[in-house]
Amino acid sequence: MTTPGFPSHLLDGTGLPIWISELACFPDRGDCLHVVRGLAPAAALEILGAGSALVRPCELPRSKQGHNVSLPASSLSTESDHEGTLLAGCVGAWTFVYDDMGLANDEWKTQELSANERTAAAAEFSINAVARLSYAMDGQEIFESSRDNLVLETDLSSMPPELVAAFEYAGTFELDYLDPGEPEFTIFFRVLCALADLRCTLDDLRRIPLLIASY
Repeated sequence: MTTPGFPSHLLDGTGLPIWISELACFPDRGDCLHVVRGLAPAAALEILGAGSALVRPCELPRSKQGHNVSLPASSLSTESDHEGTLLAGCVGAWTFVYDDMGLANDEWKTQELSANERTAAAAEFSINAVARLSYAMDGQEIFESSRDNLVLETDLSSMPPELVAAFEYAGTFELDYLDPGEPEFTIFFRVLCALADLRCTLDDLRRIPLLIASY
């Protein structure tokens, strides 16, 4: 395993950061992670479509409440009229928003999140096993790719230095069905976690204020 920025205990058996694996719906995982520097969690949730009336503080439960239910959705288990759940928090200068169903990302929101000289990025894994990444600065998308189109040897030269460093920290995760060094479906989530210093555990995130919203 060539993942220089991630100790082995921070990744699951597929290379996905363990805190995302512990939040996500399984077996039908299809989710999105947004990160933005210099924007408060509540403001990021609003841009992603969560009205202020839906946003509330969140204390994550210790276990998921049923089959194919994410951990954030489990804290809203008495509410049956929502399709997806957004969980947001702030680590250092970066805000993250985890979307357990990926439904708030029908169109990339990175340009809007990155407005006013901010930096934002998003990683998505769809239920159809399509992995994508978008990176934007000051309202403009700078880099976008799917896992199928990513060629690390050539694409790194066209990326901003900060994103290059995140890819280098993320590295690649060796799996039996891939050639050595070939990017796997979890690489973009590691890139975002490296970019926003989210190399952590779920217990680490439980120690910070979290916001949740259904949609």
